[in-house]
Amino acid sequence: MTKRIAIAGKGGTGKTTLAALLIRLLQENRPDKAILAVDADPNANLNEALGLSVEQTMSMVLEAIKKPGGVPTGMTKDIFVQYELNRSLVETKHFDLLVMGSPQGAGCYCYPNDLLRRFLEQLSANYDYMLMDNEAGLEHLSRRVLPEAEILVITSDATARGIRSAGRVREIIDNVKLQIGRMGLVITRSRPGEMERLDEEIERTGLEVWGDIPFDPAIMDYDLEGKPLFDLPAESPAVQAAAKLYQSLAL
Repeated sequence: MTKRIAIAGKGGTGKTTLAALLIRLLQENRPDKAILAVDADPNANLNEALGLSVEQTMSMVLEAIKKPGGVPTGMTKDIFVQYELNRSLVETKHFDLLVMGSPQGAGCYCYPNDLLRRFLEQLSANYDYMLMDNEAGLEHLSRRVLPEAEILVITSDATARGIRSAGRVREIIDNVKLQIGRMGLVITRSRPGEMERLDEEIERTGLEVWGDIPFDPAIMDYDLEGKPLFDLPAESPAVQAAAKLYQSLAL
């Protein structure tokens, strides 16, 4: 059975960094398992954090079928889309990556969301783990692209506003009745003493704190130079904190 892990939170809270580090730890600790990484953020950059190039995204496929002659004669739209989406997978030795991409143009995205949901259900059955880096913000949760997950990590930076936003993520999940096994909070870019100052705000969210990823200058350096965060050294504080989180999640 596939274990689904989702990461959610407002933009700028290190979701993608954490996703990349957890994928790295999964491949290191579970080399015999099949891993699917999904970048569901329209502002997709998980591939860059992983050091991968992406030629085709799901949104590109959906835009193509809107054009005259976009679907070959004799092939249904659903079959053609399924074929193209499978071609969109970036395959590596240890894990595969699927990128949703940015919606292009106006209009209702009910069909794309439904398609993504159905495709992920079918595709994820071929993997032992699926880790999804969700869209920044809150409204996407109500679309139920990922209706269930064994583990949901909600990220927040070390600010009161960030913690309150994390609390709203929990409220939305409860309201739309997503099926979540375990849900917890991870504070990112924390500095000494900041966690204690946020105790009251954290308590109001009702979320269990699973850990924190401290401020790490190496991440800034790698971002500045365009280097994959996947390649951060093992002694990096962020990598060590992510490893501690990984162990506590018992993945």
